Amino acid sequence: MKDYFLTSESVSEGHPDKVADQISDAILDEHLRIDQNSRVAAETMIAKNLVVISEEITSSANPYYKAIIDDVLESVGYVDGYNGFDSKGYELKLSITKQADDLAISISQSDDQLGAGDQGLMFGYAIRETESLMPLPISLAHHLLIKLSELRKSGKFDFLLPDAKSQVTVKYSDGKPVGIKNLVISTQHTEMMTQNKLQEIIIEEVIKKTIPDYLEYNISDCIINPTERFVDSGPLADVGLTGRKIIVDTYGGSCPHGGGAFSGKDASKVDRSGAYMARYIAKNIVAAELSDKCTVQLAYVISYTKPVAIFLDFHNTGRVDEEEVIKVLPEIFDLTPSGTIKEFKLTRPIFRKTSVYGHFGRNDNDFLWERTDKAEIIKSHF
Repeated sequence: MKDYFLTSESVSEGHPDKVADQISDAILDEHLRIDQNSRVAAETMIAKNLVVISEEITSSANPYYKAIIDDVLESVGYVDGYNGFDSKGYELKLSITKQADDLAISISQSDDQLGAGDQGLMFGYAIRETESLMPLPISLAHHLLIKLSELRKSGKFDFLLPDAKSQVTVKYSDGKPVGIKNLVISTQHTEMMTQNKLQEIIIEEVIKKTIPDYLEYNISDCIINPTERFVDSGPLADVGLTGRKIIVDTYGGSCPHGGGAFSGKDASKVDRSGAYMARYIAKNIVAAELSDKCTVQLAYVISYTKPVAIFLDFHNTGRVDEEEVIKVLPEIFDLTPSGTIKEFKLTRPIFRKTSVYGHFGRNDNDFLWERTDKAEIIKSHF
């Protein structure tokens, strides 16, 4: 197999699109905290001194939206206007409507069984190249920004501001990751920070402490703030919208994407819950050593309680035939929306934490779709 390169990117919690995702998921969490049966589809737009919330809901909750938004802005670090958003003087506009009766009736099959909240296709993926069974490029891109966020929040480097991006290109030889071709980090900073000093700190405190020793790379291939100035940023400089970072949220381009975003949607929306189930299946298949790489596709139709189609691709790494595995999946996994919600306890207010640094590959006890507890059961069938 010839050498090839694969690139993925990530964005920080201060990126305008991710601020919007966090607000939408924080709104969802507040509804679920008060009423676990809430049906929520919350969209956020954030721009210069403006936040717009558009929401379709069925819920007994009546949250105070400004308090939710202010909490997100404060946690991100947008506490005054100079660093990306004026959290004290913004305009808030709300457009709140009730979920359409036809939709509500069509998905409520019974008290304990839901039909899918919409049609759609969802993908899950797992690969044996990281401990989390995530693709290495997106894993590195996320971890670089997690380290940068920790550095910023430590207070040791007060020139670092919330908005940031990363991009990592991994070199593969014989299908295995062996090095990094190039690496980019762009981070918002204060006016007086020099480019040379910023580069030095990012290389020493972020890159060298994140990239594993087995990967070859040259410091000269690390690009820090390629525009050399990144002061005007955040929502003051760019409009943020919920759902615009779906590749960052998933697998970094290593597998297909069904197109549906996650944030702001309760788990009756299979865009979200179906994607979590697809990841759960893929990860358990790889953990069961049926393959080294696995793509899962689930397809749902609105109001139907089971997927209308299941697709598996082991990418020529399988030890059994995909069709044989598809036959046993419904015996091992409850693929109904109700079963998925129950399996992952998706009526809990856990979603805000999913909205930054990826919905998958995270070591968090609330991310129940990351378990590999079905691996032995899968093995027993083969």
